[in-house]
This record gives sequence, C-alpha cells and structure tokens, in this order.
Amino acid sequence: MSAAERGDEGTGHASADVADLIPMVRRIVGARVGSHPAADDLVQETLTRVLAASDSIEPGMLEPYAIVTARNVVATMWRDEDRKRRNQHRVIDLSEPDTPEAQLVLDEEQSAMARALSRLDERERRTLLDHEVAGTDTKTLAQSTGSTAGAIAAQLNRTRARLRVEYLLALHNVEPPTDRCRPVLIALSSGDHRRQREVRAAQHLLECEDCARLSQPLLERGQQREDSLRITIAADSDIVAARGAARDVASRLKFGPTDLTVIATAVSEVCRNIVRFASSGEVVVELLESPRRGIQVVARDAGPGIRDVEKAMSDGYSTYGGLGLGLPGVRRLMDEFAIVSEPGHGTTVTMTKWERNTDDD
Repeated sequence: MSAAERGDEGTGHASADVADLIPMVRRIVGARVGSHPAADDLVQETLTRVLAASDSIEPGMLEPYAIVTARNVVATMWRDEDRKRRNQHRVIDLSEPDTPEAQLVLDEEQSAMARALSRLDERERRTLLDHEVAGTDTKTLAQSTGSTAGAIAAQLNRTRARLRVEYLLALHNVEPPTDRCRPVLIALSSGDHRRQREVRAAQHLLECEDCARLSQPLLERGQQREDSLRITIAADSDIVAARGAARDVASRLKFGPTDLTVIATAVSEVCRNIVRFASSGEVVVELLESPRRGIQVVARDAGPGIRDVEKAMSDGYSTYGGLGLGLPGVRRLMDEFAIVSEPGHGTTVTMTKWERNTDDD
C-alpha cells in the first residue's frame, strides 16, 4: 500500500473513531446542560472540533481530547449566556467595536508575544527572527551556522511549536502548575505523536485544567499549518479557490511567473477531474523545505477510480473529450508526478514542483 493510500485510509479511520465517541459525548454534554435546546449543537460542535484535530493527535488521545473538548464547549456556552444576561439591560451592539478597549486587547497580545519571544533561548530567537522577519532562507541560515537546511527547518518547527505555547501561557497569564505541563503542550503544538505518548499527554489533559483549556487552540490549528493548506473540492468554485491557494502558497518561494502559472494550471486540472469524476475530494498544498525547497500538491478522492492507469497516462488519452491538459499534460508540467488509483476506491495524485536555482523565468 502506498503512502497516499495509507493517508486516505487514515482519514477514514479518524472519522470512524470520532463517530464511536458520540454516545460518550452525549452523556458528558447531557450531564452538564440537561435538556437545554443547544444540547445537540454542543455535541456536534464537540465532534467537529475533535475531527478537525484528529490528525494532530495520536489515536489513543481521541477519547480524552473529546472529554476535554466537550467540557470546554459547554463552559464557553455558559460564559456567553452569562455575558449576554449581564449586558441585557444595555441597548447596544455587544460586538467588539474599534474602541480603546480593542486597542488594549491588541496591546496585551503584543506584550504576550514579546514575553513569549523572551522565553526562547538566544539561538532559537535569532534563527526564528532571521527566517520570519528578515526572510533568510534555511539554506543560508545553515551555511552561516555550519548546519544543514534540514536541521534548520526542524529547529524552526520546534521553535514555532514552543513559541505558540509560551504565547498562550503569557496571554492567559498562566504559570504551569507542574513540570509536565510545558512538555505536554509543546508535544500537542508540534503534532508529534511519539512525543505525546512519551509524556502521556492524554492522561495529563484529564488531570490538568490549565492544560486542558490551553490545548484547544493548539490542536485546533489542525492541518492548516503556516506552510500547508487543505481545500475541499466539490464544485467549480472550489477549483478556482484551490488554484488561487496553490499559487499563493507557491509565491512564498522563488518561483517566477511562469512556474506559478504552471502550478496553478496543474492544480486546476486535477481538481477538475475530482469534480467531474468523483463529485468531491480534497487537495492538500504544502511547502517543502528539506532538503530541497518546493511545493507538493496531493489530490485525493474516493470516486470510481481509474481502471487502466497506464492508458490514462498515455498522450492523447481523454475520458471526457475535453480540451484540458489531462493527466499526461499535468505530469509534463510538474517535476515529479505519481498516481495511485483503485477501481471503486478512488484516486490519489501526488505532484511536486521544485524551486529552481536561478531567478530566470
């Protein structure tokens, strides 16, 4: 089984695992809200959040995370209702206006970020700021430190994970009550399943109220990482959105106008196949920075599949007589191209475009 096929299978397993949690989530919500009209909505909100975070946590953590999420969702509802009740006598719009209070919130967020940066060591802080603010690429950073681009990229990922944790701690003015808190939160922030097991993150979330509360924004980042986008494809409008998203992500690298157009065209073509033949699917666009810089696009669907992949990849072949490039044309546009398809179970196309060493285009 290919990696792409395992990815599709993993997504299906996550959905099934979350579905198994429904009776437990209903019990937890029911115990806290009784017959409140919003009970079903709270259950659905909990399940939606757990499913969104399922790729960031190991399977054994789904149940504890669902328990924590259900508690937080209910607590948020009660807080909102209490706020509305306390302000009901005011005939005003309770949405946040552009006021001195809004500026105060902004100042607090900036202060929290400054404190979070100060908690990084000098090497972490310097490398992160050089990369994020000065725009220095990982290859240049590696040359200046005697390291490798891959090692720098890994360091940056660890630093970002820690910075997210330190920012939340500073923003909420929380001092972790135990030595386990930071390692658990950083493991969740980085999405490191192995580390989550090592620090027994599932058990800790049930025992530590502070970490349970802070875990939500860390895990709800889901798979929408800074260098990755996941787009659901079900209509022509989604094709346009995916094409634009891929172009935006690719523009962060040194791709010239021609390559950006090539990438957008390839994405458009595979998305069109999803809509035409499978009705729905998804496209994941991701930046690659180790050891080479480039963009990878993975298009998945659970449609009828392709019975003869070799024939479908031959020049001039078209299943619908259109004027599009077809899969053979997409393969020529991209530097790397792979397709896995099983009749009755769908198709996965993985394609990569590498950044060129010159600025010519």
